[in-house]
Amino acid sequence: MSGFLSKRLSSLIPYTPGEQPKMLDLIKLNTNESPFPPSPKAQKAAAEAAKRLELYPDPQCRRLTQAVASNLGLDPDQVLMTNGSDEILYFAFLAFCDSDTPAVMADITYGFYKVYADLCGVKKNVIPLKDDFTVDVDGFCNAEGTVFLANPNAPTGLLLPLCDVERILSSKPDRVVLVDEAYVDFGGESAIKLLDRYDNLIVTRTFSKSRSMAGARLGFGAASKELIGDLNTVKYSINPYNINSMTMAAGLGVMADEEYTLENCRSIISNREYTCAELKKMGFTLTDSKTNFIFCAHPDVDGSEIYSRLREKGILVRHFDQERIKNHNRITVGSLEQMQSLLKALEEILKEK
Repeated sequence: MSGFLSKRLSSLIPYTPGEQPKMLDLIKLNTNESPFPPSPKAQKAAAEAAKRLELYPDPQCRRLTQAVASNLGLDPDQVLMTNGSDEILYFAFLAFCDSDTPAVMADITYGFYKVYADLCGVKKNVIPLKDDFTVDVDGFCNAEGTVFLANPNAPTGLLLPLCDVERILSSKPDRVVLVDEAYVDFGGESAIKLLDRYDNLIVTRTFSKSRSMAGARLGFGAASKELIGDLNTVKYSINPYNINSMTMAAGLGVMADEEYTLENCRSIISNREYTCAELKKMGFTLTDSKTNFIFCAHPDVDGSEIYSRLREKGILVRHFDQERIKNHNRITVGSLEQMQSLLKALEEILKEK
């Protein structure tokens, strides 16, 4: 630390992103990326946009906003495109949390919520998950503050039924509820359909997972026109040109190739179900994941040991040190070939044990 850092940030613990190794021979199952490349239409559109990088991108992101809104059955002024869904989360912390309004979040959930709260100087109202890792709906209903709810949750992979999301929304209509749907395309039910009934709802999505654009950084928020207006106030106070031209063009290409996305999602779901069935045969316990990852533990082998042994065998998964989940590993669902290699490696590890 330099000594120049603001005292307000001196105790800040930043988010730890998943490792991005430089070794090309690793099977990378640690950051929930898609095993499939972006749509050919997205690649072509991005290449064309690269020819015009001397110009600023459209700060309103009009064409892409229109495409996303049409896909969701919304008006364009109900959608805000952002630099990944992390940016819309940051905007929401700035817009809807302050010294009088804490951030409500689960104890085991996306790690950036805690970091953004600390960065923004916002108090955290943490609601522990139940012993089975399900959300304590009553706890969220009774909690004071702006709600940040990942659904399906990460890293547990569990989906909260939409009726329970509604309970949280209706419990305190005078507070904002943000539902983070980064993984909803892999078996979840979206809260987008609730937007016409709840003006305190924000739904966020990302192009990183189901649309194979993790490297492009593209996401969005959907909400009432008034909430989007609030978020735009923050955006235009930070970075009006928040989405670069190539990413914007790639996003349009992806939106024009919806069947490509749907087919990839079907493949990932199929690979997930196959892998889960095989893991159960080996004695692993798993959550009922509705995401593009598997959250699992083995009764006979410590989670950190499994992580280390897999890495020795050239397979990278995600391990967390948090007390309640330190025996678990989060495994991205890759291609069928990658999952078969994972299963073979785990069989070897268990036999050696």
